[in-house]
Amino acid sequence: MKSMQAALCKVGEVPRDQLDEQVKVWAGEVRELSFHMEDVVDKYFVHVDDGSKPATNSNKLKRLTKQMAGLFTKGKARHEIADAIKGISKQVQEVANRHARYNVDSIVPRPAAVTLNPLLQALYTEVTELIGINGKRDEVLIKLLSNEDNLSNKKLKIVSVVGFGGLSKTTLVKTVYDKIKGDFNCSAFVSVGRNAAPKKVLMDIFLDLGKEKVSELIQLDEAQLVKKLRENLERERYLIVIDDIWDEKLWAVINYAFSKGNDVGSRLITTTRIVGVSNICCSSANDSVYEMEPLSEDDSKRLFHKRIFSEESGCPREFEEISRDILKKCGGVPLAIITIASVLASDRKINSHEEWKLLLESIGRGLTKEPSVEEMLRILSFSYYDLPSHLKTCLLYLCMFPEDCKIMKDQLIWLWIAESFIQCEDGQTCLYKIGENYFNELVNRSLIQPVYNDHECCVDACRVHDSVLDLIRSLSREENFVTIVNGTGDSMYSQGIVRRMSLQNATQEDQTRLLIPESIKQVRSVVTFVPAIDLMPPFSSFIVLRVLDLVGSYNYSYNHLNFRELGSLIHLRYLRLLEMKIDELPEEIGRLQFLQVLDFRGGAIPPSTLIKLRRLMCLRINGWMSRLRDGIGNLTSMEVMDKISVDSISIVKELGKMEKLRELTIVFRSMGLLEAFAESLRKMRRLQSLVVFAGCGSEGLVSLDLLGESWVPPETIQKFVMVPGTTLSKLPAWNPYHLSQLSYLQIFVEEVGQEDLGFLGRLPALRMLALMIGHIRPLVISAEEFCCLETLYLISNSPTQILFQPGALSKAKEVGFSIRLPVAKEIAAGNGGDWFDLGMGNLPSLCNVTLKVGWCGVTVGEARQAEAALQNAAHRPNRPTIIIKFFPDIPQDANDEDVYIMEDDVSECRLDGYGSDY
Repeated sequence: MKSMQAALCKVGEVPRDQLDEQVKVWAGEVRELSFHMEDVVDKYFVHVDDGSKPATNSNKLKRLTKQMAGLFTKGKARHEIADAIKGISKQVQEVANRHARYNVDSIVPRPAAVTLNPLLQALYTEVTELIGINGKRDEVLIKLLSNEDNLSNKKLKIVSVVGFGGLSKTTLVKTVYDKIKGDFNCSAFVSVGRNAAPKKVLMDIFLDLGKEKVSELIQLDEAQLVKKLRENLERERYLIVIDDIWDEKLWAVINYAFSKGNDVGSRLITTTRIVGVSNICCSSANDSVYEMEPLSEDDSKRLFHKRIFSEESGCPREFEEISRDILKKCGGVPLAIITIASVLASDRKINSHEEWKLLLESIGRGLTKEPSVEEMLRILSFSYYDLPSHLKTCLLYLCMFPEDCKIMKDQLIWLWIAESFIQCEDGQTCLYKIGENYFNELVNRSLIQPVYNDHECCVDACRVHDSVLDLIRSLSREENFVTIVNGTGDSMYSQGIVRRMSLQNATQEDQTRLLIPESIKQVRSVVTFVPAIDLMPPFSSFIVLRVLDLVGSYNYSYNHLNFRELGSLIHLRYLRLLEMKIDELPEEIGRLQFLQVLDFRGGAIPPSTLIKLRRLMCLRINGWMSRLRDGIGNLTSMEVMDKISVDSISIVKELGKMEKLRELTIVFRSMGLLEAFAESLRKMRRLQSLVVFAGCGSEGLVSLDLLGESWVPPETIQKFVMVPGTTLSKLPAWNPYHLSQLSYLQIFVEEVGQEDLGFLGRLPALRMLALMIGHIRPLVISAEEFCCLETLYLISNSPTQILFQPGALSKAKEVGFSIRLPVAKEIAAGNGGDWFDLGMGNLPSLCNVTLKVGWCGVTVGEARQAEAALQNAAHRPNRPTIIIKFFPDIPQDANDEDVYIMEDDVSECRLDGYGSDY
């Protein structure tokens, strides 16, 4: 098998169009044979391994051979294994004979790929600036949306952005959307893509607007959704983006949801690659078509050089001419520029002039005169073939996900691990860490687009550009890597044995094909997306399944699936059951001795046999509804436990046996467990993330002082969160320099003084701080503190006592406050009537300000005065987006039946008891 892998890697380094057809056929046979051999080995393990001791890669073969003697004493197993070995031997000999005839050894592979540095967010900030935020195109687009030429025109206006793939239409529109959405009552940004169903697009708009839940929409048909959305938006001032429309018929349906009678200044933006679609979107005289243009020569050069050379050195003189030639062939297309630059980039040296010249000659005629999909794929293929073999496999796996899908990094890495794409290397034992390196490498090579978490200031997901997805789907089809069922002509069916299956949607023809047992019995992976779970064959149809990822809907009971059959999937490594109505997982789950990931956050009760899963590395459940049982300490391979619920001291003590634990989100049912929990925490020396919930009692805040006094976080800690409802009387006396990796902190402290602020300000890696304060003294934040902080949320009765000095929070892009106006009013009385002198104008990088204002206890006039003061206090020359949200802030001692809220356009309303409790 190692020889086969080496041969396939050698073939894989050569572009497909440069391979002889006979070599392609031979490689396909080797690939299928290697699958078959691995399946047989897996079956052996099931017979000889009881799962009592998790096996590492280094001793699997030793254990297998040692226990093989016992296996051969069983007559039936002996004959099956002997027949399998004979069959494999015969096939190997036949393939070897063809190897000699086809002279595969003469294949000349490309040079090995260079090692690149991890992703730097600054690069993508620079790309975004070139494409939209501060560019001229951004200004033109905003002017079209603002109707500056006719301020009296308040009718709905549609702007359609059109241009071919790779021009970064989505990036441009997203930056504009983020910049102006605060000026509208509601907003939504939805992606469409090819062959999209109108119903799904309408539902996505509803969900992004936050007006409805899935359960309330899924039962409606297209006409009902159109009517309901039209009614909801009739008098709203909205901003909606519908990204990547391909079909005129689709627009004809969803267009009915947007009334031309809306005269409150609403705006609708569409993006498309097709000029005809853009013209249909903009059918009235009030609408505008915006044609995307390639980057200018100067911007192209800046983007290209920024990716390869350091800012200090710039482009060396000997590379200037060949840079111009390469950029000419890229034709100002950002995607092509970044892709080519990623091939040439190196962390230690600049590739030789000869390598640049070879690449230039390989690109072909380029995109300058005739932009075409084929040439774009050709340019992208350079990055693909420049990858080492393990990254090629990881990239191809992304075609399991639909177009425009937001792919969570955590989910993707665990899938890679379950597929055995990730192996221990260079002494590393944490497969997930290696997977993170793989993910960063693909981002750094611009083959996947990073998605940043707004609150954590880090990459937690990715998307695949349409052009990259076209490429990997094409390669996947040729190599029989994935079978895609999406109910359209784009469905990709295997010509041979199906190994991996992605169920996205289906037609009757698709359903008929899936009913053929012979075509799917060797499937290793099944990933489903709503509503395709209806296509899921019985679990008993699969023999060697390793990955099962089912996404459903709480509104449906999947009677065609017998969940007890899950216990027969003895090869399973990964099991996720998301949003599925399952009251209790079957006890048969305990048979899955190879299971590494178990995710059932839908609320099902975990089985008692869970403690038998000795290889389990990741467990995600709904801690509010399901509790763990004694014996959990057996799971010593565990690295991630999400929302586990504990109510006994024995379980808390057993957690201390999980020395490999990296992430823990825990729900306490009793605060009497904190002392034992602190003792267990001290044994978790690899802990990177800790989130603490208090699910016990309903009387006021729950103190975690004991935890703060008894536990010093390990140096590996990166995230510490106390969920609202828990509190500390004071900040723990931790050494800030011991916490050199802590980047995310959410903590509730009853009282904070200037010395406490100094401690927080010295945390060297802190990027996000959510500080909830019971009582706050006047505090000053200076320019010397919080050198890395990008996001600050301050929740207090009186945060108006904070003062930012000039240069403070130099990297902070977003600040948020929760303010109670009655308290602020009292403070203002002592400040000569100045409500909000926070000094936010001193924050040099500020982009967004969010203010949540509780106005119970003041008059409407005072509330308006406060709003004007807030707007003025947050004003800066670069005009940050300011979002002010008023809420009633009902006093806790108010009678539920007697609370009234006054509004300008409503005489009065009453909150029932349920609403007040909520």
